[in-house]
Amino acid sequence: MNDTEALKSPLLERAGFRHAFFTRRGGVSEGPYASLSFSVSVGDRREHVAENLRRAASALGVAPERLYFLSQVHGTTCHLADGSEEAEDFVRREGDAVIGRNPHFACGVRSADCVPILVGDRRSGAALAIHAGWRGVVAEVVPRAIERLRAEVGESGDLLAAIGPHISLHAFEVSDDVAAQLSNASPEPGVVTPRGDRAYVDLRRIVHAQLRRVGLAEDAIDHVEGCTVSDPVRFFSYRRDGAKSGRHLSAIVPAARQER
Repeated sequence: MNDTEALKSPLLERAGFRHAFFTRRGGVSEGPYASLSFSVSVGDRREHVAENLRRAASALGVAPERLYFLSQVHGTTCHLADGSEEAEDFVRREGDAVIGRNPHFACGVRSADCVPILVGDRRSGAALAIHAGWRGVVAEVVPRAIERLRAEVGESGDLLAAIGPHISLHAFEVSDDVAAQLSNASPEPGVVTPRGDRAYVDLRRIVHAQLRRVGLAEDAIDHVEGCTVSDPVRFFSYRRDGAKSGRHLSAIVPAARQER
């Protein structure tokens, strides 16, 4: 029985995109990785991660070897998953965004506190998964990945996006330098909240504004809520638990191409 817990975007569901923002519940990992963790590099057992991936792939309706994600480096590189590699080889590539067009593949990103964004193009059926930590937000991985998706489909498309659970404004305390960089990266003001001598940043609001700036309509952006730091029952968190903790998976399957 596949009892993995996944949060969904009603917007992407209505458009026919199978997807999931998986929580930490419903896997086989143990200890600090309990139970649905997707990274061997943080210390989890390989056989546990393989079983968790099998469960996630089953929930998404794809084969485990066609669930694609990368070695993430907090940059802006985007890769196309075209089926020429299996997932265990694809993950050796470095990057922070994955595009796919085949409805038998899934595009994914892994995260603890960083922002996962899933994007679908209603016109072509193409899909995109983006990993945006604060460095990626500053480097504008979101608009760059959207630009790459549009180049792949050959037009601006009819894009929908869902922003998943991540570290919230109330938990994301940063230095003045980081706050300034994130403020400069935001298309709208007011994303930094000072509290005494500390600064807190709203990554969700910045990512939303960046999506708006590259042409997504207000009603084409969905928010799947959840703070990874404040909810240890449902979420892993590097900020809360340190390096020895699990990693989530967020993934989207391209929709079957529709007649224009």
